[in-house]
Amino acid sequence: MNTHITQAGTKLLRALSRHSEIIMEAYIEGSIDEGKHSPQVLDNLQSLGLVWRPDAESDLRLRRVVRSFLEEGLSDERNRQVDANIGSALAKVRTLVAHYKEASNKHRFAEADSHLSDLTELTYGMIDSLKQGVRTLWSRIHKEFGYVASLDAKIRENQLAQSQVTDLLNQLEMFEFDKLAIDAGSNRDLRRLLIVTLQSNFSLVAKELSLVQARLIELLGRFREFQGRTQLLKGFQLHIEHNPSYTPANYTSHSRVPELFNQADNIIQPASVDINSPSLENDLALLVGKLKAVQHLKQFTRPELPQPVVVEEAEQVTLAEDEIKNAVEAYFCQIIDSGKRLSALDYYQANKLEYDTEVWLYQVIGGFEGLPEADKAYFEIEKSLKDHPIYSGNKIIEDVELWFS
Repeated sequence: MNTHITQAGTKLLRALSRHSEIIMEAYIEGSIDEGKHSPQVLDNLQSLGLVWRPDAESDLRLRRVVRSFLEEGLSDERNRQVDANIGSALAKVRTLVAHYKEASNKHRFAEADSHLSDLTELTYGMIDSLKQGVRTLWSRIHKEFGYVASLDAKIRENQLAQSQVTDLLNQLEMFEFDKLAIDAGSNRDLRRLLIVTLQSNFSLVAKELSLVQARLIELLGRFREFQGRTQLLKGFQLHIEHNPSYTPANYTSHSRVPELFNQADNIIQPASVDINSPSLENDLALLVGKLKAVQHLKQFTRPELPQPVVVEEAEQVTLAEDEIKNAVEAYFCQIIDSGKRLSALDYYQANKLEYDTEVWLYQVIGGFEGLPEADKAYFEIEKSLKDHPIYSGNKIIEDVELWFS
């Protein structure tokens, strides 16, 4: 275990030394310009927990613990926090908001940008601090406080975690978003930072803390149950050690038998017929033979009388598809020979075709659309349309005219 911690710590310190310029850039500027650095390096810093991204649209920033380490080492009074109390952080937030609004109103934009950067860093640091506390609690819960050995120590750690959850919930009650909304006013940057970002993370942290609290109570109940059973077994063990000749009493001779031992065997065992026994075959056959069918419960259906089968000759079906196709080809050939416009209905009436007019028009349109693109280019088509008398927007094809172009 010590070797693993040593290796992880050495790797972390080497990363701090190797990428010190990136870390100081994030400390001074507030965020990292990702276009100047390799994505692999930034992913490595994220995996080591040195930088983080508050949301999908934000830049990479230093973790609060790394920033606190640098603030303490550099004695940077501008950014150092006296304590990690949310109340003092919120007071600092409102102070920076007032500084920013004053500088903006007096057109001191460089100063306003500096105050906005400090406000952004303080807000994200406060969010990171809350999320870090929740992550620490979940880590302890998932391990079931495995870093302590005894059951009593687990119970004490659980009670400590519950008190920390209570402290975090009390700190969340200090957030007054109505006042923050008034302070932000109509400024877009302030509203995005103090209302949208802060309130959304507030909801997530509050939800996580409620789940953590429920899980801690469940674990405490389990630990209490284990503790009671352990104490019972230890008491019985001490009793045996002080009374080596102890033997359990015959509870059946007592007038009041404990419920645990007051269990009687069944007088009549459950029985079933052994249908696989050859010796019972005759008896079973007699029983089955005496069973009577209940006829009045069945629905009586009159059997149908046999019907004579009439064999008829199948009617011969004549398909007129080839005839219509030939008529359409003759219509196209006449258009080519004459070189004039020819109406499909005029051709239909002149040749006294026997097909339905709608079928004829549909077949003509289909014949035109079925031509190859090279052949279709030699023809032009025009449809005579009229509006449907009932349904608006629908058209009815009355006739089709084609000519050779």
